[in-house]
Amino acid sequence: MYSPLRKDFVSLTLGEQHSRSYTNGKHRRQSCWRRWKQLSRLQRSLILFLLAFLLICGIFSYPSLSEQWRALSDDSVKGGWDEIEHQGLQPIPPGLVPKVVPGVVEEQPPEPQRLNIPILPKPQGLKKPPSKRGPPALQKRGNVSDWQVKDKEEPAIRRDEDQEKETKTVISWRGAMIEAEQGTEPQPSAHAKEGGGPAEVEGANPLQPVSVKPVDRAEAVREAFRHAWKGYKAFAWGHDELKPISKTHGEWFGLGLTLIDALDTMWILDLKEEFEEAKRWVEKELLFSKNVDVNLFESTIRILGGLLSTYHLTGDSLFLDKAKDIGSRLMPAFNTPSKIPFSDVNIGKGIAHPPRWTTDSTVAEVTSIQLEFRELSRLTQDPKYQKAVDEVMRQVHRLDGKHDGLVPMFINTNSGKFTHRGVFTLGARADSYYEYLLKQWLQGGKKEPELLEDYLQAVEGVKKNLLRQTSPSKLVFVGELSHGRLNPKMDHLVCFLPGTLALGAHNGLPADHMDLAMQLMETCHQMYVQMETGLSPEIAHFNLQNLNGRDVDVKPADRHNLLRPETVESLFYMYRFTQDTKYRDWGWEILQSFNKYTRIPSGGYTSIGNVRDPVNPGPRDKMESFFLGETLKYLFLLFSDDPELISLDKYVFNTEAHPLPIWPSDS
Repeated sequence: MYSPLRKDFVSLTLGEQHSRSYTNGKHRRQSCWRRWKQLSRLQRSLILFLLAFLLICGIFSYPSLSEQWRALSDDSVKGGWDEIEHQGLQPIPPGLVPKVVPGVVEEQPPEPQRLNIPILPKPQGLKKPPSKRGPPALQKRGNVSDWQVKDKEEPAIRRDEDQEKETKTVISWRGAMIEAEQGTEPQPSAHAKEGGGPAEVEGANPLQPVSVKPVDRAEAVREAFRHAWKGYKAFAWGHDELKPISKTHGEWFGLGLTLIDALDTMWILDLKEEFEEAKRWVEKELLFSKNVDVNLFESTIRILGGLLSTYHLTGDSLFLDKAKDIGSRLMPAFNTPSKIPFSDVNIGKGIAHPPRWTTDSTVAEVTSIQLEFRELSRLTQDPKYQKAVDEVMRQVHRLDGKHDGLVPMFINTNSGKFTHRGVFTLGARADSYYEYLLKQWLQGGKKEPELLEDYLQAVEGVKKNLLRQTSPSKLVFVGELSHGRLNPKMDHLVCFLPGTLALGAHNGLPADHMDLAMQLMETCHQMYVQMETGLSPEIAHFNLQNLNGRDVDVKPADRHNLLRPETVESLFYMYRFTQDTKYRDWGWEILQSFNKYTRIPSGGYTSIGNVRDPVNPGPRDKMESFFLGETLKYLFLLFSDDPELISLDKYVFNTEAHPLPIWPSDS
C-alpha cells in the first residue's frame, strides 16, 4: 500500500513523425517567407537570376509560337475549303450576291434597279423573344401588328423600300420585330424539295435570293381604311362615332357623322363596294328632320361639306338634294341682331341659340363655314346662303381689336364685337379663320382682294408676334400671345399652317411663305418623332432655353392623340409642291405609328391618352369621324402618284378635307 504522500508520474515521448498528426497549433509549419530568409544571399541571388532568365526566354519565344498556331489554323481552314471544292461547291466571295441556279430556285423576272438580298439560314436557339410594346389590346399577336396578319387573310405589308439594304432576317417595324419565318422568307422551290438542289442543313432553309418589292403605301392606306370601316360597320353602323374597344358607338348629333365624313374618301380610294353600301344608307336612312341640336360649324364642315364634295365627285344628285336639305335647316343660326351666327341650331324645330354658358361664338366657327355655303348658293342658284356668310366676313374685316392682322378667339352674337381681347393664337377657336381667308380667295377665282389683304396681313402678324425658335435645335414654332406675353405652346391644330402657306406660295404669294412652311413642317414632324410612340401630343410646349436638352415638352394633360390630320394634311401639300420624298417618308412613319399604337384587332382605330408611354399609351375607346374623313384621305393623296387626283389647281379642300371646285372664271 502506497503512502498517501507519494506521487507517481508516467512520461510518454512521441516521435516527430507522429507529432504532425496532432499539433494543436503549437508547432505550425514555418512560412515560406521565413524559409526564404534562412537562405544565404548567394542562394537567393541565384534563384532570382534563374527566374529572370526563364522570363526573358519566354518573351522572345512567343512570336514563333503564335506563328505556328496561326499557320495551323490557316491549314485547317484551307483544308475545309478544299473539302468543299472537292464536293463541287464554291464559297461566296464577300460582296457578291448569289445568283439563282436554274432548276434549283424558280427564276423570276428581275425588277429594274432592285437588289437581290440573300436570307441566310438562321441559327437555332437564337430566336429573339417577341416585343410586347403597345397597348394590351395590340399584344395578342406578340410582335406582329394585327394589321399585318388580320386573321391570316389580309396581305402583309413589306418594309419601306428605303430599308432594302438591310440583309438581316429580322425587320424592324418601328419597334416591332417581325421574324423572317413569320411570312417574310420565301419557301424552297418544288425542285429543291425533291432533292434536286444542294444539300440542305437540317433545320435551316437553303441560301436563296429574295427580290424585295417596294411597299405599296397607297394600298396600305386602303387596308387601314377597310380595317376602320370594318369596325364601324360591325359596331356603329349609322351612328356618329365608333368606340372600337367596347365595340359600341357614340352619338353627337345622331346623323351618321363618320359615314358622311367618309363618303368622298371611299370614292377617292376607289372603294366602290363600301361606297355603295354607304350611299344606300344615305338614301334610305339619313333624315334631317330630327329634333336635335347640332353645332353650326361642325355640321357644316362635316355634313354639308361632305355631301357637296361627294356630289361633285360622283355627279349623283342624291347628295346635292341632301345638301340642300341640311343647308336650309342651318340658316336660322344667322337670325341674330348682329348677323354673327349662333353656334347651335335645332334642325328639326328651326330654332338657333348660343351655348348655355355664353352669348359668344368662336371666331373660327363663324368664319369657317363660308366655302360650303358659297358653293351651295352656286349650285342652287339661291344667293341667300352666300349672302349670309359673306356678311360675316365683311364685319370681321372691319372690326377693331385685331393685332397686326391677328384676331381674338371670341365674337359676341349680339354686339358683333370681339370679346376676350388680347389673346391671339393660331390654335383652337381661331385656326381655320386664317385658312379660309386664303381658300375663299382661291375658290372665287382670286377676285376678292379684301380676303387676300386680310390673309397677307395675318401672315406678317404671325411672323412679327408669334414666331420663335427652340433651344437647342432651333426649331421654328408658332406660339400664343396673351396680353403682350408669349406663351411657347403650340396646338397640333397649328400644323395646318405649313400646307396653307405652301398653297399660297404656289398661287403667287411671296416666296418666303414657302420658306416658313418648310421650317414649320420640320417642327410638326419633330412633334411626332420626339415622342416615344411616334405620335404627336395634342399640345406641345417648346423650350426657349436649353434646360434639359429637349426641344419639346409635353404636360400630362396634353399627352393625348386624337388621330388628328393636320400634319399629314401639310405633308400632302408640301409633297405636291416640292416633290421632296422626305415628306412621303414622314407620312409613312406616322401611318406605321397609328397601326402600332392605335389599331384595334376587331376593327377600328382609337385615340390614345399618352403618347409618351409606348408600353401603355392609354387607349381612349373613340375613333373620331375625321380619321376617315381627313387623316386617311390626306395620307392616300400623299402616297398617290397621280397629281391630277384632286388637283390643287382645280379644287380647294374645306377644313374637313372635303374638296370643293374652284369656280370657273365666268362665275
